Formats: sequence, C-alpha cells, structure tokens
Amino acid sequence: MANPNTPWLMWAQLLILATTAAAKVPAVIVFGDSSVDAGNNNQLSTVLKSNFKPYGRDFFGGRSTGRFSNGRIPPDFISEAFGLRPFVPAYLDPMYSIKDFSTGVCFASAGTGYDNATSDVLSVIPLWKELEYYKDYQTKLKAYVGVRRAHTIIREALYLMSIGTNDFLENYYTIPGRQSRYTVDQYQDFLVGIAGNFIKELYFLGARKISLGGLPPMGCLPLERTTNFVSGNGNGCVEKYNIVALNFNGKLNGLVAKLNQELPGIRLVFSNPYNPFLQIVRKPSAYGFEVAAAACCATGMFEMGYMCDQYNPFTCTDASKYVFWDSFHPSEKTNHILADYLVKHVLNVFF
Repeated sequence: MANPNTPWLMWAQLLILATTAAAKVPAVIVFGDSSVDAGNNNQLSTVLKSNFKPYGRDFFGGRSTGRFSNGRIPPDFISEAFGLRPFVPAYLDPMYSIKDFSTGVCFASAGTGYDNATSDVLSVIPLWKELEYYKDYQTKLKAYVGVRRAHTIIREALYLMSIGTNDFLENYYTIPGRQSRYTVDQYQDFLVGIAGNFIKELYFLGARKISLGGLPPMGCLPLERTTNFVSGNGNGCVEKYNIVALNFNGKLNGLVAKLNQELPGIRLVFSNPYNPFLQIVRKPSAYGFEVAAAACCATGMFEMGYMCDQYNPFTCTDASKYVFWDSFHPSEKTNHILADYLVKHVLNVFF
C-alpha cells in the first residue's frame, strides 16, 4: 500500500475534496477491458500488466498506474468533462477506498471480454466477476454514505462499458474453440446476448444512465497491421476485422434501441468510436499526429505489456505525435480526442 504521506496521494485527496455538487453526475462507473482498465490487473497473476515505465510516463506525477497508455484513458477524460476528478481509480488498487470510489470507480480488466473464454486466455477478470465487484461496491457505498444517498448515486451515476475487441482478436481468431462452434455472425449474436443480459443486470441493480461502447476499427491496430501481409507491405489495415467491427457495432446499436424500449426509465446510449478513430488513422496529420501505422513504444509493431518496457531503446520521446502508444492501445492524445468526441456527440444527453 502507498505511503499516505506521498505527494501523489495527498494531491489525489485534494482532488477528491474539490469535487463539488456542480458535477453533472455524482459518479462515473466503468466496466470493460484494457481500453478502460485503470489498474485492476496489477493485483492479478497475469502477464497482461502495465504498472511499469514507460507506461504512465505522462500521467499525473509520471505514475505507472496500470493504464495501458502513456497517460490517461477515456473514462478519465469523461469524468473530468462531467465535473468530477480527472481520473477514475481502479477498484482493486489498495491506494484507494470507498471514500474515493464514491465519485468514480473502475472494475475493468485488461484482456477480458463478453465471453468467459476470453478472460481465461490471459487469466484476467471475467465480466461476470466485474459485476460481482460492483455488487460489493454497492454494499460498501451504502455503509459509507447511507442507503438513501447510495441509491441516488447508483441511479444518477454514468455507467461506461467498453469491451469486445479481445473476444475477436484474442479469442475467436486465435483459439479454435469458438470458431468450431460459431460462424463469426453467430458469435456476434452470442456476444450481443451477453451484453444485453449484463445491461439488464445493471438495470435491476439500479443503474439508469448507461453508455455501451462499440468496437474501434480493430484491423488498424499496429499489431494487426504488422501481421497483415495481404496488402503486400504488411502495413495495411486488416479489412476483415474492420468489417467484423462494423457489423458487431450495428448489432450493439440494435440492442440499445431494443433495451430502451423494454426497460422503463433507462437511458442507454451507444458510444461508437469507429468512425472518429478511423478518421484519425486515415488522416493523422489533420489531428496533429505524425505516425499512425506504428506505435510509440518499442518498435511500435507488436510490443505491449512487458514487451514494452523502459529498457527498450526504440521508444519514441513524444507520444503526442503517435496515434498509438503500444501495438494495441491508443496514446493519451488519441484517448482525449475520442473521449471529447463521445462527450460532445453522445454523452451530452446526460448533462
């Protein structure tokens, strides 16, 4: 556990105290994978971790929190945009307590997916376990602020879900089990069913303001470009994966419409990063980037996690010039752009 007298923790506590009633929502609550994991994997026996340099080198205090980025991730920027802290702490981080989590908490786990078989690949937290942690959080919240206030926080909080990429890239297309049982279209339907059941569970636990995240153009991740030799130079996006992402997003959008009709009082929105992300990848210079095909960390072609460490001599000096931080994850600057887009075009209905 961190020393309570460290400047970082003192600074974090001041930020918590600065959170006021002017916030648009009382809390931001996060579920998902590495796109939104604030450091829960630090406490797991898994190779999928990022609590070491150069990860976090541009985060507050240069701290390697376990976020798969050089700095902040989308929920951090969204929390700040809604008048809360500029970061959302991980539920399993021993530095924080229910006092901190009352205005924002992250249950996400890098490497997980809708499918339980996906979380098994790298021994990370399955989605159902994230929900169990949330139930535990509710119990602690009621003890901390009282039942009435807790119910208000639970009802008025903004819930963010960002998950699904690993189900395809780390499971369906790499391990034969699911491909032998499902066509890709059937597998999408299987995942959408899990997503629907998860949202219903959240709803019956009191959640009302929920953002369901879509998939990015996952065929354009540096790791996929590196292994794509169809284009002849190994540098083009994998169109097959992008088409899967588009189709899956269409099904998620249909799920959102369906659940908004079925569940009284719910305000469910679909936060789709696909088009803005693809625009950044296709025209990086329009957003102030210089490199989109390779990542900042290491060679930028295939490294992430432990393969992206402080001893690699190839890591770039300025991550803001790169769309991607490591071979699988966006840089802080890209995260900021995408979060701003979603806040202005989707999440603004919760202001």
